[in-house]
Amino acid sequence: MHQIGVVGLSYRHAGVEEVARFAVPRAEVAARLPELRGRLGAAEILYLGTCNRVEVVYATPDGSPAGDARPEVFRLLTGRDATAGEAARTLRAWTGEAAVEHLLLLACGLDSAQTGEQEIAAQLRDSWEESRAVGTCGPVLDRLLGEALGMARRVRRMTARVRAPSLGDLAAERVLGHLGGAPGLTALLGVSPMTRRCAALLHRAGVPLVIVNRSAATARELAEPFGARVLALDEFRTAPPPVSALVLAVGASSAVLERDALERLAQAAADGAHEPLLIDFGVPANVEPDAARLAGLKRLGMSDLIEAAQGQRLAQLLRLAPVRAAIDARLAHLRAELATRALGPRLQDLRLRFEKIAAEEVARALRHELRTLDERQREQLERLGAAVAHRLAHLPLAGLRAAAVHASADAVDAFFDAAKPGRTRDAAMKEES
Repeated sequence: MHQIGVVGLSYRHAGVEEVARFAVPRAEVAARLPELRGRLGAAEILYLGTCNRVEVVYATPDGSPAGDARPEVFRLLTGRDATAGEAARTLRAWTGEAAVEHLLLLACGLDSAQTGEQEIAAQLRDSWEESRAVGTCGPVLDRLLGEALGMARRVRRMTARVRAPSLGDLAAERVLGHLGGAPGLTALLGVSPMTRRCAALLHRAGVPLVIVNRSAATARELAEPFGARVLALDEFRTAPPPVSALVLAVGASSAVLERDALERLAQAAADGAHEPLLIDFGVPANVEPDAARLAGLKRLGMSDLIEAAQGQRLAQLLRLAPVRAAIDARLAHLRAELATRALGPRLQDLRLRFEKIAAEEVARALRHELRTLDERQREQLERLGAAVAHRLAHLPLAGLRAAAVHASADAVDAFFDAAKPGRTRDAAMKEES
């Protein structure tokens, strides 16, 4: 696990605006991945960007241990060098087992703003597929992501009787509260896990929907199950319908609705029962807060939604305690499996050394004090020597296999260095004295 690293930031220790500084626009991720891998000097790399986090997951070449890559990731994502200490203050880094644990927690929703939400697993899967499509994922990250998403599926089975929360739930609740029971038209701008969740909840509540997107085909795919109307983004900008609420979740590098479009939106609803409520999942913001204020529109951004979700975090963590325990158990299993796999060739070599030493000692005895034995007795002695060597090797090798799960790499290396060929018993005793 030591060759795996993660660098990123999230709502946990940074504001939404800070996360936005490091976000790569969705349309640019595929083109940027090979460049990021090359400039970071990684063998494999994956980028995950959501409405409240940015994560760069990587594996080092040749199995070398992952180091602190925060200065490099800072430069690659912002386009400038960090000032002294800035990268360490802004970004978080995990390496080795800590990186694997972080990805398992992330995939299972335990690190999410809405604890236990399941949309993050779909977002992680999309990032994995994108990385594989451009060839920046390989066997190490494939195994890691497979484990993380497998753990997420297990969690869904464990919590099947409890409806998983989502920031999309909070958005839908805010819309329904704003409508106050009236069937006001609601627009969903962008096709994402959040707008899908909102669409399902609002449709169930009898709210009419309009789906807005750059791609009409993608919009129709979301709109069809809900009997929703479809509008192209340019059409919505220039001639918006009278909506009572608008939920935005577009992965863009800048605002998708400027002030003039917002003023038209406010004017279109001027004769309706509600002035529009805007809920913005965009990072960076899909609607600038100042532009919404100047247009006379109320806007709730990611910071508002995250703050609302945090009030429920402790209760959700207590509910998900069995999930945390399952992750710990899986992590222990992976630690043992990977340690055994890494030690396998060295353990085999050590076993052969035991057998070679025994065979040499038997051969020496047959040349000297046991030289009078006949051929059958010689064969029996040779077989006995091999069997004893195998049995004697089993106990230290089994103990080393178990200890390697908990011991440092340096301690394991020191053991094998002490057991290297040419190191005789007399030499070891001389060193000890």
